[in-house]
Amino acid sequence: MGSGSALVIAVVVVVAVGFPAVAATVCPGCYGFVAVGPGAYAGSGLSEAQRQRVVDAVVAARQRVHEFYGGVVSSPRLLVCLDDDCYRRIGGGRERGVAVLNRAVLLSPRGVDPVIASHEMSHVELRHRLGAHADQVPQWFDEGLAVLVSGDPRYLHTGGDRCRVAPTGPLPGTLDEWLRAASADEQTYARAACRVSRWIDARGGGRAAVAELVARLTAGELFAAVVPD
Repeated sequence: MGSGSALVIAVVVVVAVGFPAVAATVCPGCYGFVAVGPGAYAGSGLSEAQRQRVVDAVVAARQRVHEFYGGVVSSPRLLVCLDDDCYRRIGGGRERGVAVLNRAVLLSPRGVDPVIASHEMSHVELRHRLGAHADQVPQWFDEGLAVLVSGDPRYLHTGGDRCRVAPTGPLPGTLDEWLRAASADEQTYARAACRVSRWIDARGGGRAAVAELVARLTAGELFAAVVPD
């Protein structure tokens, strides 16, 4: 075996052991996933009812993202687990779902529904639209937007002013800050969704507001100028 081949094998082993979510995204079949639809995979051995549940959730989630954004530019691979062992095997934790490298969405057994799936898919869609400018967007905005896209009833009213909890101060800007704040108080999602919702309503709705955000940030404007405090 040549040194080049040995290096490739070593890299594959490191990724598979240290970053199973990435490895599973690249090779779903290597982790026991089977295709259940275009770009969607689930653990093997599903009953027909379980397979249909996954398909229905994925289709409905994609529709929510499409309707909110007015089309999609991303096509994340979805890996869906219906048992905890499956989710742990691909590096999942206690969360319901997670976006991976803006290329995939992993769903736990508690996340196989359109709300959680579309929330995670929104993260991927926004970052694809913004490209190199995505890092300008603070975590609270990304999360609040995802709540709106998903229509999560835990954090939104259904009509009019959708705010359940109005923000009263600064919201977490970085991922680490967000994780700490949301772990301590789940209504951090509601506060972020409220702020994003009111900004969007002032700009004619989701499609118009997202188009404005993308256009201005990719043109070089700062986030604080587009979404002022």
